[in-house]
Amino acid sequence: MKIIVMSDSHGNYYALEKIVTNFYGDLYIHLGDGERELDKICLKYPDKNFMHVAGNCDFASLSQDEILFSPDDKNCIFAVHGHKYGVKGSLEPLKNLARQKGANILLYGHTHARFNEYDNGLYTMNPGSVSCPRDGNKPSFGIIDITPQGIVTRIVDL
Repeated sequence: MKIIVMSDSHGNYYALEKIVTNFYGDLYIHLGDGERELDKICLKYPDKNFMHVAGNCDFASLSQDEILFSPDDKNCIFAVHGHKYGVKGSLEPLKNLARQKGANILLYGHTHARFNEYDNGLYTMNPGSVSCPRDGNKPSFGIIDITPQGIVTRIVDL
């Protein structure tokens, strides 16, 4: 299974469309701050499978603040935007929460800065921002490949 992870598009419809049209995913996850343009993408590409969480700039959103799901029979993904979990200060509380929930993959956004780590059984990824990164890198998104042999996570320049 290939999962495409995006975050913090902040109105940049064209960045999302570029990802969806050029990169195949069995599932596309948006980690918030881009719900309006994601809604348009979902309407334009009804054959694609999308999930998303609300970000702090997704005003009047009815979306969930977090999602917890199993993409297969072995793995569990916990996804949040991150603003309610203090991710700009420390990731440890959020990582501990993910572990408590039984997740082995943690996804978050909000900081606009890439992060990709494997630590003691937990894959943690912030794909950065598809439109306005704050870490000196190019706009980016993440790819998670889940295979019978294991999990590979990577961050890709847009």
